[in-house]
Amino acid sequence: MQLVTPGIGLLFWMLVSFSLVMYVLAKYAWKPIMKGIHQREETIEKSLEAANDAKKEMLQLKAGNEQLLRDAKDERDALMRDARKVKESILDEARVKANEEAARILENARENIQFEKMAAINELKNQIATISIEIAEKLIGKELENKKQQQELTEKLLKEVKIN
Repeated sequence: MQLVTPGIGLLFWMLVSFSLVMYVLAKYAWKPIMKGIHQREETIEKSLEAANDAKKEMLQLKAGNEQLLRDAKDERDALMRDARKVKESILDEARVKANEEAARILENARENIQFEKMAAINELKNQIATISIEIAEKLIGKELENKKQQQELTEKLLKEVKIN
């Protein structure tokens, strides 16, 4: 039965050796171990706080980025509106200039036509006068004596006759 129940001496020496081990551990090992555990706890706490701060900062940066993105989109839209307005004004200005140029060209063409018409009428009058004189000479059988008188008579007669 001695195996089941320990002797008093054994208990005493076990108690002494356990107390000695506990004293040595408490004096030399327990404080550094506890200090290391506390430092580890503080480091973990600081890391968690830093992670929470980083998370908050990331949320703020995300909100800031979203605001910047919205601002950039608004600015892009404003630039596009301005570009459209400029395009429309340039097109309108080009249309107005084209219409003015077309009107000017048309007016010049009308003036040129009128000028050519008058030149053709004058030429026709001169040719008719010359032909009339030649016919009159052949009919009369003789030329008028003075060419200058002949021309003055022709011009006088042309002024009296109006051709439309």
